[in-house]
Amino acid sequence: MEPTQNDLERLMIFEHARITAEAAYAKNPNDVDNLTKWGGVLLELSQFGDINESKKMIKDAVSKLDEALSINPAKHEALWCLGNAYTTQGFLTPDHDEAQIQFDLAAEFFQKAVDECPGNEHYLQSLANSSKASDLHNEIHKQGGFSQSQQSLGGGSTSTTTTTTFSNSKKSSKKKSSDLKYDIFGWIFLAVGVVTLIGMAKSNVPK
Repeated sequence: MEPTQNDLERLMIFEHARITAEAAYAKNPNDVDNLTKWGGVLLELSQFGDINESKKMIKDAVSKLDEALSINPAKHEALWCLGNAYTTQGFLTPDHDEAQIQFDLAAEFFQKAVDECPGNEHYLQSLANSSKASDLHNEIHKQGGFSQSQQSLGGGSTSTTTTTTFSNSKKSSKKKSSDLKYDIFGWIFLAVGVVTLIGMAKSNVPK
């Protein structure tokens, strides 16, 4: 799936927010709101780029969210974001048993978020969806999932060829995997976006 103008605009907004959060952290590393925002922004940025970049962004997001929760374990926004991070890691893990561990962790954090903020519809929906993650993971990887074309998404093949057949096949594989990646991230974030929940819209983002 080719990035749209809206995708590029979102990428610019999230990247600006990441830089802003990083600068704020240097001034005050104990700002829980900033750490939560930083983690949420990294999750949003993980939707862009290839699979390897996504995994790195998610790992960084988990680190920031863990740091926020070490300061304030009741920060429900951070709990919810961490649930999303573990869900995403699960989908990017080909082995079903390993993925299930991530999904179980995600469900725990979604439940904690609900406990801290009862009635939040986003948290409740995420918790409900977490029970469907395992079946969806099976379906994705049964069809090849991310693992089938991870090499092409993660920097290309080590060998080269000029045949039209190979080129078209690679493009098709990359497109299918890219489309699937967008679909999965859309499912995880419920088309809401972490930015809305944690109030990143209030940030000083250039027009």
